[in-house]
Amino acid sequence: MRPFARFIYAFVLPAAAIAAVAGHGPLEAQNDAGAGGRVRLVPDELADSSWLDRARIRQATAAEGAQTFLDFQFDERREATGITFRHRFVEDAGRGYKAVHYDHGTGLSMADVDGDGLLDLYFVNQAGPSELWRNRGDGTFENITARAGVGLDGRVGVAAAFGDIDNDGDVDLFVTTVRGGNVLFENDGTGRFRDITEQAGLAYSGHSSGAVFFDYDRDGRLDLFVANIGRYTTDLKAGAYPYYLGLIDAFSGHLMPERNEASRLYRNEGGNRFTDVTEAVGLVDFSWSGDATPIDINGDGWLDLYLLNMQGDDQYYENQGGRRFVRRSREVFPRTPWGSMGVKVFDVNNDGHLDLLITDMHSDMSEHVGPEREHMKSHIQWPESFRGDGSTSIWGNALFLNEGNGRFREVSDSYNAENYWPWGPSVGDLNADGFDDVFITASMNYPFRYATNSVKLNEGGARFVDAAFLLGVEPRPGGITTPWFELDASGADRNHPDAQGLTGRVTIVGARGSRSSVLLDLDGDGDLDIVTSEFGTEPMVLVSNLADQRDIRWVQVRLEGSVSNRSALGSRITVEAGGARYTKVLDGLTGYLSHSVAPLYFGLGRAERIDRIEVVWPSGRTQTITSGLGVNRTIEIVEERAGG
Repeated sequence: MRPFARFIYAFVLPAAAIAAVAGHGPLEAQNDAGAGGRVRLVPDELADSSWLDRARIRQATAAEGAQTFLDFQFDERREATGITFRHRFVEDAGRGYKAVHYDHGTGLSMADVDGDGLLDLYFVNQAGPSELWRNRGDGTFENITARAGVGLDGRVGVAAAFGDIDNDGDVDLFVTTVRGGNVLFENDGTGRFRDITEQAGLAYSGHSSGAVFFDYDRDGRLDLFVANIGRYTTDLKAGAYPYYLGLIDAFSGHLMPERNEASRLYRNEGGNRFTDVTEAVGLVDFSWSGDATPIDINGDGWLDLYLLNMQGDDQYYENQGGRRFVRRSREVFPRTPWGSMGVKVFDVNNDGHLDLLITDMHSDMSEHVGPEREHMKSHIQWPESFRGDGSTSIWGNALFLNEGNGRFREVSDSYNAENYWPWGPSVGDLNADGFDDVFITASMNYPFRYATNSVKLNEGGARFVDAAFLLGVEPRPGGITTPWFELDASGADRNHPDAQGLTGRVTIVGARGSRSSVLLDLDGDGDLDIVTSEFGTEPMVLVSNLADQRDIRWVQVRLEGSVSNRSALGSRITVEAGGARYTKVLDGLTGYLSHSVAPLYFGLGRAERIDRIEVVWPSGRTQTITSGLGVNRTIEIVEERAGG
């Protein structure tokens, strides 16, 4: 998104020379420009990647003396996995670029779809079929989209959520789209899905974004919240892959009430049927919301809802006994990020209280800044008429530290939680020291400069240490650029801004940028790896060598509800080991626009054994396990029924 004037810079090179100036690694051509064809970098500053070396030096200097473990690396191994998915985008994010929400991209979710105990990957696509990749268990994947029936070719996909809606022991799939109708797929238990959208009552067609499964009324069935952004498209369809053209003034849509589009809460009635209870429970909200998270703010056992607002204040709704939601936003969170995109609930300092991390993308769009200011809050340039008076706004990321009794303190700056152009966080213990770290996807792609993904290692719960360069995540092995689209500068595209001064066929090259990510142990060695969804190109598969560098202790916990929903979403788990307590919540949020069903990974530091695991199930029942708790294994816990 770019609300200020669009900069178009031109830098013309022979196609063969592009790799030498674009930075680290060769550029993979995806065009037939051939000999004599030309490449134009947009903006032209993409030709100079020397700032990445300076950023690496700054990061290494800042990390000197850090107490958290840094001596490991991530290696990009997508080709070895066999994953060939390529994200494709509609023309409003390419040759017809405008500041519209299409450039927010799509999600990536994971779950064991066929019951073999391995996590499979579902990549959502925007201008082409989404793809489901089955984990073979040997570090490779196979494309089972056609067999599974979840491609959705012809629709503009946005987000995906896995959850067992019918408690039959397999995960079902919900996918949101832009005005193509949202879709609910029922899993037959073998990884084959059938579309049950109409009978389920979920055939909403609008500007939907994130989807969240949670059991708001504690009846043992997963309900569904769908975040709707607001109207940002016209009624005209165009493009080689047909889509609704975006409104020229889409970025100002939050100022026009007639474009508002309320998010929706659907109650699971059983029998694969849902009822829209948005108004009945008092959850009518017109925020331009891309996502949300359940979180029990007041500790009463009922999941509340925190709604992101990408162009205004976030909203918090308190769940009153599963009957109604009451808005208490400014009472609990007096100031929130103005341009929220991603969110994750986790215990940052291991005090047993669940904290809240929110990434703010849109505040970073009011001013073009260089890399030296990427870890600072934004200096907002927009007038008050566009962004409000700022009295309730944070112009950047927020980390709300839970102090108990429903009180939160915003500590993002003291914790070094800021970064630039962030989309969403994936949280997990990347160095297995017992404190959860954060991977944040970032960058804006064409026509903007490149921005880096962030790895923020948690230093004892006191602050984050930036480590993307130190761990080999940045600079990207494939370089900072990728081909974006082609122009016929002598023909149909002669009037395009990027064709000015050129003739013949021209390949327009833009910046790379990640949107979503998931953390999982891809190769079964006990440490967490990273898979990303890249806007406009192939994903990255970043494999950690942590387990080769040190003797690590860890445990994965896989839950199965019985009285609670079968996926156990909403459970709170505490592991006690080596005199420490580690608390996590199974909420399914695993990255931007991504809702997964996966075991919870606990790094255990130097602990030799686990003393106990406590699970507070969504039903309200507490279950304690003290036997069979070895380290470096996956422990499966099934919810006991009353008297069990």
